[in-house]
Amino acid sequence: MSAILTRIGALASGQGLAQRAFRGSALTVLGFGSMQAIRLGSNLILTRLLFPEVFGLMALIMVIIQGLNNFSDVGITPAIMQSKRGDDQSYLNTAFTMQVMRGIGLWIACCIFAYPAARFYEIPELVWYLPIAGLTTIIHGLQTTRVESANRHLQMGRLTLVEVLAALFSVIVTIALSAVMRSAWALVIGLVLGAIIKVLLAARMLPGTPNRLHWDRSAVTELVSFGKWIFPSTVVGFALSQGDKAILGKYLTLGELGIYNIAFFFASFPVLLGQTVITKVMIPVYRDAAGAEAEHRFRQLRKVRAGLTAGFLLLTFFMAAIGPALVQLLYDARYDSAGPMVTMIACATIPALIGLTYDQAALASGNSRGYFSLTLVRAALFLTCFLVGVRQAGIAGGLAGQALATVAAYPLIVRLARRHKVWDPLHDLLFGAIGAGLAAALLL
Repeated sequence: MSAILTRIGALASGQGLAQRAFRGSALTVLGFGSMQAIRLGSNLILTRLLFPEVFGLMALIMVIIQGLNNFSDVGITPAIMQSKRGDDQSYLNTAFTMQVMRGIGLWIACCIFAYPAARFYEIPELVWYLPIAGLTTIIHGLQTTRVESANRHLQMGRLTLVEVLAALFSVIVTIALSAVMRSAWALVIGLVLGAIIKVLLAARMLPGTPNRLHWDRSAVTELVSFGKWIFPSTVVGFALSQGDKAILGKYLTLGELGIYNIAFFFASFPVLLGQTVITKVMIPVYRDAAGAEAEHRFRQLRKVRAGLTAGFLLLTFFMAAIGPALVQLLYDARYDSAGPMVTMIACATIPALIGLTYDQAALASGNSRGYFSLTLVRAALFLTCFLVGVRQAGIAGGLAGQALATVAAYPLIVRLARRHKVWDPLHDLLFGAIGAGLAAALLL
């Protein structure tokens, strides 16, 4: 026991790559877990103040806003994290200026798409909800690049505090509005106020020089050069992150979609945590490991990758196993059908966990084109398999299609990983077998 504690202490205090990755991962997990706990508490209160249809409506609103975000992302965050100029204030101010311009453009797009979206989903209220909710795009465009700088150097402590406090204050505001208004407007207005809170906290609490509007042509050239493949990557990445809700929104009632969204909240926690940790940690890890001797670099990456995958798989199994009982314990009878969905959704995400760390190697080396190619194929497979599955067998069929699409994309993940010399077949074989066994135990 003392040896384990000594090892943990060494990881927590050292300055090596593994130690910094461990601290960055631990703080990211702590922050994400805290925010999800806050979100769960909010969810439990809001489901007693509002109706399932409201949550279905908000799910659609977030799908559309996230889609517009993805359709305009030029990769400012990964560009700052991997660029040699990532600490240059002129470069950062130029990125901030581009971010502001993008936020304004996104809000205009929200206004334009409000009416077509209302017609497509046959929900007239979207005409009013979307332009208001879309104000968050302008607000997030004003967020300081000190957030990206903290991620770049794996300085997660204060950044985690900002994110947790922002989530807590936002929830308090949303609950208060819901208690008074008892409608979807409470969630829409709470969304906007929450964005304002986060931007103000980041500007106030994170160290560094405040941003100002600035235009450096060389920085623009570098950002656009890197982002020209990030932009289409996030466009097709929309299918991977929101495609299920976009498709189900056409086939389910708002009440059913609201119930699915609650099940998704529990079941997707491990994979969303994994994506959050890996996005924040793996680019710096790959970047810093690049100069090491090949064998030593591979050993370092294997330790980091194995630790992350094992933790996420264990958490997925735990969530899938207790999901039905958890839903029954926390929610009233209107939401009982979400219980079995938790297990099915969690099992469908297991294949994605195995190769979760590989694509960041492409971004760390500046290969945004390779990242796009992989994302495009994954998105096409996911949309096709999920849509066919939903049409043939409802939600269960869609989730089976989701898992099948991930397996089908694996050879392309291997190809990308081998190109950047980070593929670990032993890791994939071991954890693939464990994941298959866990899924079988849960479903059979």
